Amino acid sequence: MPVAQRFRRKRAEQDEAGAAPRARLHSVGADVYPDWEAVYRDNVDRVYRLMFSKVGNRPDAEDLTTEVFLTALRPLRVSASVGEVRAYLLATARTVLAGHWRRTLGREITTLDEERDIAAFEAAAVDPGLLARAEAILAQLPERYGRILRLRFLQACSLKEAAAELGTTVGNAKVLQHRALRQAAQLAEGMET
Repeated sequence: MPVAQRFRRKRAEQDEAGAAPRARLHSVGADVYPDWEAVYRDNVDRVYRLMFSKVGNRPDAEDLTTEVFLTALRPLRVSASVGEVRAYLLATARTVLAGHWRRTLGREITTLDEERDIAAFEAAAVDPGLLARAEAILAQLPERYGRILRLRFLQACSLKEAAAELGTTVGNAKVLQHRALRQAAQLAEGMET
């Protein structure tokens, strides 16, 4: 017998036996979430915006946001305070983001400090040595790999725009970008040693 039918049968037996129905709502303190749905609703936009600011594209940000909530669901207590839940979700987001960068770039990037990220970005834009190093890495890549990375990261094209420019599908462009980033990371490591 399916679980749902057993549950309904048990519920019907309790109603027939005159058991008092359970209260469906309960009051909680203002600093505690009433249920998992409230945790999700209150934090999903915050986590998504953080992920989007780090990865720069909607599909990856959505996937990473989902991964954060799925990862946090089991160990997180719904009875934890709002502050504890937010701190735990931020720590989980940091871990998920590090895993994402490790998979795509071959190295961990775990900073979530926007001021430091902006300063590093501005320094990279000014530093001609870094630009020369990036060009050297791109020059060593196969032509399509270098082209997808230039389109996506130097010209700030979306995946759809880059795919149209390359004459391929969006899915193929995403795979091409992933492989190009992985090979570029390996080349960068080789240059450091």
